[in-house]
Amino acid sequence: MSIEKTSSTPEVDEKGSDVVLEETSHEQAARYAPGTVIIDEIAEKKLVRKWDKILLPLLMIIYLLGYLDRTNLGNARLMGLTTDDLGGDPTGQLYAWINSAFYFAYIIFQYPGTILGKYFPQNIWLGVAATGWGVCCTLQATTFNFAGLFVARFGVGVFESMFSPNMSLYFTFFYTRKEIGKRLGIWFACASIAGAFGGLIAYGVQHIVSDVKIWKLLFIIEGIPAIAFGIASIWLLPDRPETTKYLTEEERALAINRMSRGGKKEVEGTLNKAHVKAAFKDWKIYLYGAIYFGVNTAASALGAFLPTIIAQLGFTAAQAQLLTVPPYAAGAIILIITNFISDHFESRGIPMVVASLWGGIGYLILLVSQSVGARYFATFLITSSTYTVIGLAIAWFPYNMGSESKRAAGIPVFQSIGQCGSICGSNIFPTADAPRYFKGFGLSCGFSFATAIVAAAMTTYFRYENARRDREYGAIDRLAPVDTSDADDSPGFRYTV
Repeated sequence: MSIEKTSSTPEVDEKGSDVVLEETSHEQAARYAPGTVIIDEIAEKKLVRKWDKILLPLLMIIYLLGYLDRTNLGNARLMGLTTDDLGGDPTGQLYAWINSAFYFAYIIFQYPGTILGKYFPQNIWLGVAATGWGVCCTLQATTFNFAGLFVARFGVGVFESMFSPNMSLYFTFFYTRKEIGKRLGIWFACASIAGAFGGLIAYGVQHIVSDVKIWKLLFIIEGIPAIAFGIASIWLLPDRPETTKYLTEEERALAINRMSRGGKKEVEGTLNKAHVKAAFKDWKIYLYGAIYFGVNTAASALGAFLPTIIAQLGFTAAQAQLLTVPPYAAGAIILIITNFISDHFESRGIPMVVASLWGGIGYLILLVSQSVGARYFATFLITSSTYTVIGLAIAWFPYNMGSESKRAAGIPVFQSIGQCGSICGSNIFPTADAPRYFKGFGLSCGFSFATAIVAAAMTTYFRYENARRDREYGAIDRLAPVDTSDADDSPGFRYTV
């Protein structure tokens, strides 16, 4: 396998520029023979910068709005939601059911939401999803009892299940495995940033004087922008490199070639059913799910209960809303830094182990300490750990599935298992356990350390398997196209560790 790097312009071609201009993008992509990897570094950087400008700002805004709509229930609780709609809810059980409604829908619909999304233009699919959850979030302001609120939250979950699981697949259309970690990290950091913004918005809304209940205003203020950006994204987001209007033919040829580095791109709008079946039989995907279960237990608990936990430290409701901002902001910064380091060293497992361990230490502090300062510091450890592990997971697991079709099937499988952890996290902080929440903190602590153990086992296995394939089949260039007819079981495929 030979690698040829150039820094020349596209006109430098033995065939002449006239021939290049006459080729279609697919014919140009075919010039990249399986035995030779041609890398024009200037063209690569220019293309990646273009993708960054087109994709990241809009997707970050949409995801930030989506996460606001997903997690604003915790803020609304401190504003009187449970008193007005849930009859006081002295045990906290009704609130736990309302919080779980989102995850019930998310688990049920994310598999069809990801598989069906493979057949539709991605810009339309993702735009409809964002518009839909914005509508459902806004409709929460019209509810007046448990049933209405449950249905509205369920609707938010249905539409978000069409979006977030698809993003791990969508990013692989545009970025290579060495580029995707930092981009997904920046994108997913919006989940943590949303927690910070959510606290600021809630703090501001709490000071509005209005005849409308302030928690209803919160749902309206955070729901309407998602509708606007969802509609806009239908026209602004690209579908795939093969069809987007944003590329020249030369750029399209390069983009198509990049989709086959370390694998093999599939024809748009198709699904390899053999790879779909293989996803259900792959034991690794269920271990991914085990990791995702543990970290999602903590993530859902953070969104639903962090304001309440901080309030139990002795702060007023308004102060608690504001004090949720720093832990979320720190989580976003640490997530981005860790994913940049992860991309540089092309390693996901070791950073995940370290992040899981410091999250477990945070929960230990909450369990054993009664110092307000120490317990507040622990929330920084927990938020940064939770979002870092999820950010690493969505960059690590999909690329180890070997093909677009197996990703389309495998991503919702492991995420469905993981979202069961979200239901668990919604039910382990009952009001009766306040203010120490031994059960919730103890379970979350155990899950954090278990995640570290499983992640260590997975990265060890991938390193062993890559070395075994190198011995049996020879070392390969990971930038070259690979025959992945057997997905990640193909001899030429190598795992990200």
